[in-house]
Amino acid sequence: MQQLEPQTFASWAEPIDMLYACHSKVKSFCRQLQILPDYLEKNGVNQAVINDVQQILNYFNISAPLHHEDEEDDFFPELIKVQPQAQDDVDELERQHVHLHKNWDDLSQQLEDLLAGKRENVDSALIERFVAGYDVHIAIEEPLFELGREHLAQEKLSQIGKVMAERRKL
Repeated sequence: MQQLEPQTFASWAEPIDMLYACHSKVKSFCRQLQILPDYLEKNGVNQAVINDVQQILNYFNISAPLHHEDEEDDFFPELIKVQPQAQDDVDELERQHVHLHKNWDDLSQQLEDLLAGKRENVDSALIERFVAGYDVHIAIEEPLFELGREHLAQEKLSQIGKVMAERRKL
């Protein structure tokens, strides 16, 4: 039997840990999306599909846009103040956010139609484009999280965490 690692919990007091936690969820949901077409072909739309797709829709409709706001409105501006050389990466990431949202709009329509019984499959190429976009994005973004961990004062990080929690009305 596989040994499971203990689950770690992030808190708003450590906003960089929260940003990583969001990426962990993105990666998990992307893995689920990648297996969805084959699963649907073999099993059709069943309760497991309905549950998983609803979770994916909820995450990318609500949490992912909030995560992007956290970065664009709070984390990136503070990081640029202490690490101005990160500006080019930040500019690229913000451009990518637009494409990630567009890819999600296309994919979410298919997922909504799947739940509504209007379709029985999801375009695997669309899923791959969506997942690939996040793979590229995360590879650029996570090193910036580390820069922030190294160079932002704890007081500033605490302020960012409070704003992130407030954004979610927690």
